[in-house]
Amino acid sequence: MLRISDHIILEDWEFSEQFTRASGPGGQNVNKLATAVELRFEAERSPHLSPHVKARLKRIAGRKWTKEGAIVLQCDETRHQARNRDIVRARLVEMIKQALIVPKRRIATRPTLASKNRRITAKKQRGLIKANRKDKGISEDI
Repeated sequence: MLRISDHIILEDWEFSEQFTRASGPGGQNVNKLATAVELRFEAERSPHLSPHVKARLKRIAGRKWTKEGAIVLQCDETRHQARNRDIVRARLVEMIKQALIVPKRRIATRPTLASKNRRITAKKQRGLIKANRKDKGISEDI
């Protein structure tokens, strides 16, 4: 059981963990112990998440989201299996908390009359600068 918030608690059947041998530091133990953790969360099948949260979670997860609708997270940062497990679970919790936040809707606004006038004035001034660069029709015949 994994607590996300007061209202959302993930059951054990919704995610699974696999332990594999990790690369990196660990000395002789690196060849003997399975310390790396791969967490698979079945997000699409989760009854605790609303469709809107699932859609935001899919966008947040990016490449970690599989075709089957699961999120796969990996961690092999430390030499300890339990610590890696805590890290990967914390990442999942943070990802779901981020998906729970509803983005603010943008309110469409129109430009003010003063801002339109400033834009037109700036365009006219720039046009005058460019017009002054042009040849005034004076040609020198040699």
